[in-house]
Amino acid sequence: MNIMDFNVKKLAADAGTFLSRAVQFTEEKLGQAEKTELDAHLENLLSKAECTKIWTEKIMKQTEVLLQPNPNARIEEFVYEKLDRKAPSRINNPELLGQYMIDAGTEFGPGTAYGNALIKCGETQKRIGTADRELIQTSALNFLTPLRNFIEGDYKTIAKERKLLQNKRLDLDAAKTRLKKAKAAETKSSSEQELRITQSEFDRQAEITRLLLEGISSTHAHHLRCLNDFVEAQMTYYAQCYQYMLDLQKQLGSFPSNYLSNNNQTSGTPVPSALSNAIGPSAMASTGSLVIPSPANLNDLKESSGSRKARVLYDYDAANSTELSLLADEVITVFSVVGMDSDWLMGERGNQKGKVPITYLELLN
Repeated sequence: MNIMDFNVKKLAADAGTFLSRAVQFTEEKLGQAEKTELDAHLENLLSKAECTKIWTEKIMKQTEVLLQPNPNARIEEFVYEKLDRKAPSRINNPELLGQYMIDAGTEFGPGTAYGNALIKCGETQKRIGTADRELIQTSALNFLTPLRNFIEGDYKTIAKERKLLQNKRLDLDAAKTRLKKAKAAETKSSSEQELRITQSEFDRQAEITRLLLEGISSTHAHHLRCLNDFVEAQMTYYAQCYQYMLDLQKQLGSFPSNYLSNNNQTSGTPVPSALSNAIGPSAMASTGSLVIPSPANLNDLKESSGSRKARVLYDYDAANSTELSLLADEVITVFSVVGMDSDWLMGERGNQKGKVPITYLELLN
């Protein structure tokens, strides 16, 4: 019976406190009651924490979209994560494309140019798929997990203490209002004591909240380290993909040039392999500014029967015995041969002769 009486009294007290806070909050909104303002430093810390939370959520969600564009797959991974179970391994898009290419090439015949090329492309796509999987795993561990831990852990604690601070402030201001309205000496004495208690509780909660909020600077420093890890993972991924495609292009360059053209549309001029000397993992971001030259006066040479001197712009490794290997900055003699693919000329260096790609050359006057 005593326990029941205690619970009823506690429930009544809690209801009274809640009602008092609701009245104070309403009167503040209506401009009928004074409001204790937080100090400027604490307000700045609260604003910084809220800003950090908002942008961390946006970055986290968009990173998840970047790493896993399929929304259904993201939902499935989220469910398995909440159930604390490992999601089943699934084949990703590059791996699936690679398998289709390999199967098609096998059916068309590995001995045919197209079938062989499909198999080589398929193997490269599967390697890219593996690199993609490694990027997702590394980024999830080193970047997404720390961001999610902040949102679901540290910030939830901050939000809880912030709400408690708001309640303590309402209690303080309600006590101030009651003191102003008190008329009898006994009532005024009781109100003053209540004000001292609520002021003490408010100050204590403000200090607790301030200490938590000052930890946001450490959170930023930690997230900066995680961001560096994410950039390094991306750099490794793109460097691997670039190298895989460079190797694939060299392999495809061994096919006859007529297999690398689509009717009248040129599609098979090799990209200079020497560019890999200028483009490495530390300079992947600069590849978009590279321009492969295509001199206009090469057309004149194609239409004439004479020969010209040309300077080699990039190193080139011959893919087969019909081609001529080149060294950057050397000068060779070039001339056109009737019936040769439009992207190639015949090159001559001493007693060595072979096809050379025109995009590697600069004609000399």
